[in-house]
Amino acid sequence: MSESGPRQVHAPDGARIAVWSSGSGPPLLLVHGTMSDHRRWRITDLLAGDRTVHAMDRRGRGGSTDGPRWAPEREVEDVVAVVDDLAAEAAQPVDVLGHSLGGYLALRAAARTPHVRRLVLYEPALVEHPPPADVVARLQVASDEGRYVDVVDLMMREVLHMPDDEIAALRDQPSWAARVASAPTVPREESVPLVLAPGEAAAVTAPTLLIRGGDSPAFLQDAVRTVAESVPDCEVVALEGHRHVADQTDPEMFAAVVRDFLLR
Repeated sequence: MSESGPRQVHAPDGARIAVWSSGSGPPLLLVHGTMSDHRRWRITDLLAGDRTVHAMDRRGRGGSTDGPRWAPEREVEDVVAVVDDLAAEAAQPVDVLGHSLGGYLALRAAARTPHVRRLVLYEPALVEHPPPADVVARLQVASDEGRYVDVVDLMMREVLHMPDDEIAALRDQPSWAARVASAPTVPREESVPLVLAPGEAAAVTAPTLLIRGGDSPAFLQDAVRTVAESVPDCEVVALEGHRHVADQTDPEMFAAVVRDFLLR
């Protein structure tokens, strides 16, 4: 991934959101999920041939600062601020791709700004009931003790129910160090429900592609169904044989699915 920057976008509460950019063409914003920063993406170079790809670091990790009182609402505001900034610079609306918690944030942001052209959501994390309190407590203790690898391992095994071979594949990726570094932000993200306000999804006017892994856990499949039933202009693509990280394990295939939707 060749990149310039990062540019700094100011969130409403004063946090500075780092955005890394590469490629040329209409703007595409990538919003990562938990346990990562902008370095998680293996599809950037595959999409940068006909898009200017902007990968943001969510607050509290990578090149972004944090705010005084974290809440999902603050992160929705961050995505809106970045979208609006990129749209103003490019003088055109922005395509947005969000993964997991990043998909949840991108969905809510698209309901608030008119500057989203097309929206791609890869298993957005709608979670009415957070993980059990004992799991969140173990995540917090491991983080407080500086056992960041244990935080990531616990999250992958007991929250996302990832198999050993998938975890091993992620350990071999260059982005593994960024996953470990992001561990202090994991407990807070797992301690709150991630829900939509009444009518929020229905307010999304951008054509939306929902991507799900055919072998993903039931709670992620349920989230995809909920969004599909709520967003007006929405279609679903199933990646059979894949789970929650197909963009990591088969980036060429995943990028082709995204590109096909964006270029229609």
